[in-house]
Amino acid sequence: MPVQYYLLLAALLFAIGLVGVLMKRNALIVMMCVELMLNAANLTFLAFARQRGSINGQAIAFFVIAVAAAEAAVGLAIVLAIYRTRGGVNVDEVRTLRE
Repeated sequence: MPVQYYLLLAALLFAIGLVGVLMKRNALIVMMCVELMLNAANLTFLAFARQRGSINGQAIAFFVIAVAAAEAAVGLAIVLAIYRTRGGVNVDEVRTLRE
């Protein structure tokens, strides 16, 4: 399978994630769209690693997965804190974590 197919799929996933980040107001959906964008970047790294026969892209993708897991943990903690204080997770209404 040519590398261009992987890159086209990665571009499509990134575009869907970008539209979701820009259009949605729910913080959980925004976080899921950011994860989708990170997975699109991983797919790009892995496609180029496969093309060159190198392991460097796989190592970078592994670190991106680790950063995404940390981002999800911290993001969910922030979303829970906001939900407990305000009763909702609408991104437009939240400007600071202070009351």
